[in-house]
Amino acid sequence: MRIVFMGTPDFAAVILDAVHAAGHEILAAVTQPDRPKGRGKAMAMSDVKMRAMELGIPVLQPERVRNNEEFAESIRTMHPDVIVVAAFGQILPKEILELPRLGCINVHASLLPKYRGSAPIQQAVLNGDKIAGVTTMQMAEGLDTGDMLEKASVELAPDETGGSLFERLSRVGAALIVSTLEKAEAGTLRPEPQDDALSSYAGMLDKKSGRIDWTKPACVIERLIRGMNPWPTAYTNRDGKLLKIWKAEVLGGEAEEAVPADAMPGDCVLIRKDSFSVRCGDGILRVLEVQPEGKKRMAADAYLRGYPMNGGEHFA
Repeated sequence: MRIVFMGTPDFAAVILDAVHAAGHEILAAVTQPDRPKGRGKAMAMSDVKMRAMELGIPVLQPERVRNNEEFAESIRTMHPDVIVVAAFGQILPKEILELPRLGCINVHASLLPKYRGSAPIQQAVLNGDKIAGVTTMQMAEGLDTGDMLEKASVELAPDETGGSLFERLSRVGAALIVSTLEKAEAGTLRPEPQDDALSSYAGMLDKKSGRIDWTKPACVIERLIRGMNPWPTAYTNRDGKLLKIWKAEVLGGEAEEAVPADAMPGDCVLIRKDSFSVRCGDGILRVLEVQPEGKKRMAADAYLRGYPMNGGEHFA
């Protein structure tokens, strides 16, 4: 089929690869404009742009797609059969949604109607879900509200991170969109409306999303650390300096017995050679891997050698 692809991050680049490998004619890859990135603020291309250039696919980078007649006309003249969308980053207007003969099909990284929105993968880890997945959806004007086409699910590992689930679901989504496109072309899809009563929303993340609130239960904080890995990363403050926490585990009940009764959430209560533990609102969290401000990621034992703790420290 003749396809226009819209996407931005590496999740979408994997899906672009699959659509290309399936033999479809990709007329253009539409992605976000180059943005400043990193400490040097050098302009960086999106993952989709880089992959499209490698594949020889023309790239379009509109600042916005709404109220952009020039962009709409450029798509119209391509006469696509379908537009495939994956983590594009902009809401498509009605004129674009209705332009292809088969409409626009979105690859969404959740089992809709659960976790509509921009951060469904991290939300699945944060909430301690046992199952996550991908839905292909016939796009409508609302935010992830269109009819569901196909679904595929995976089980989350006990140590699943946002990053590891991101990689797994990108592969699942790649296989699923190929299947959905085959059925769309054959006319055998059976769209299923979403039940809005069962819907939930996974809002956009920012750097502040990773801030640790030590008054919450240890199990919730441990999931936050995994869900925010690799971005935006869970963090706390020690002596006024930022400390990222990359890995931790919840200690059993026996650890509670060794903790002073007057310990407050955020207090460092146990120090070992290879770890340190912090009192939470409920339970104790053992910290195993950290990253001090301005330094590289390191195991807790290396951190303790460079930044000794003598007891009485408080994380805020």
